[in-house]
Amino acid sequence: MHIIRNSIILVFFTVILIVIIAYARGYRVDIQKGTVTSTGIIAISSSPQTAQVYINGILRGVTDLHLTLPYGKYSIEVKKEGYTSWKREVVLKGELVVTADATLFPLNASLTPLTAIGISKVVSIDKTDKALLFVENGDSEKDGIYVFDQTKRPFSLFPPLKLLAIKTLFPEDVHLQDVSVLFSPDFKQGIVVFKRGEDPISYLLSLEDENTQLFEVTSSQASLEKAWETERDIETARLLEIFPKQFAKIASDSFHILSLAPDKSKILYEAKQQITLPYVIEPRLVAANQTSEERSIKSNGLYVYDRKEDRNYIIFLSDASEKMRQEGVSVILWFPDSRHLVEHEGDKISIVEFDDTSKQIIYSGPHEGSFYDITSDNKLLILANLNPQFNKTPDIYAVGIK
Repeated sequence: MHIIRNSIILVFFTVILIVIIAYARGYRVDIQKGTVTSTGIIAISSSPQTAQVYINGILRGVTDLHLTLPYGKYSIEVKKEGYTSWKREVVLKGELVVTADATLFPLNASLTPLTAIGISKVVSIDKTDKALLFVENGDSEKDGIYVFDQTKRPFSLFPPLKLLAIKTLFPEDVHLQDVSVLFSPDFKQGIVVFKRGEDPISYLLSLEDENTQLFEVTSSQASLEKAWETERDIETARLLEIFPKQFAKIASDSFHILSLAPDKSKILYEAKQQITLPYVIEPRLVAANQTSEERSIKSNGLYVYDRKEDRNYIIFLSDASEKMRQEGVSVILWFPDSRHLVEHEGDKISIVEFDDTSKQIIYSGPHEGSFYDITSDNKLLILANLNPQFNKTPDIYAVGIK
């Protein structure tokens, strides 16, 4: 009798344990269907918080939000008044947690002037918060080449400009707006190349101190560029050391590395040839990003590789952006959070997640030329002339997008 009672108690507690384990792993009883189905969890967060969350068009709450739902495909939309909306499709599988982290941007971004000198041309200094300003307004005391450093925060309204070379140093037939710039690997020097009929002229400038004398390098420019390119190749090889060896070898041979994400977890690159990217992590991660990846690399294609999950995504630019890219204009930059890319689309500037999903327009106001940049404190820099009746040339403005 005791054996039977003990057996019943053992079976009872075993069943209870199984039920608890099954519940903890996401299994639920569907009373209407009379079945047991597996469920998963969607964890939704946003910046800013307290944004409304819609699942398949139905309001389910505000962020941050955790929902236990049956397995299946779901449409997530995150909205907040005064901000862009965010959308994503996810497939929820039993016993798994899917995260959705939405970043929303203000619809009416603020503009703050950062210069008041009148700029003919701006060239961003790669991998820094600095830019070269070329000023030519017919003022012999102010016209010249300046360094603009957004990281400096003085008590005055405008960040200070550092003069690199006064215009009077250059030949009279040189126009500062007709210029291209090549930077040294350490960004301490630059070659400025001025158009001058059929015979361009080049100068080597220090980007740290004022240049009181010019050093012409027209005849030696090619050899100097070659030396800098060798240094860049060495630097690229060093940066690729943090990536898987299989990827690093292919990247050094077949990719043109455009930039690393600020946290160095991802790499933006342009393919130089067609190649198949092998898997590094096998078996594949179960709870990885659900966006479809692309391992068949095509020449001239634009891609992002995520080394943490060993996933590779193709980036499709708009027609306007692609046209600018083919003309050699930089049209895509990393956002400081390493999760987004900022794309210049000509008449507007957009932000998209690194896997080429959830594109949002962050600025469509007035701006001139192809210049744009992102500062380390999440500001968008543009060149604009907001008062053309009184100003002949534009200035730099900061757009508060976050």
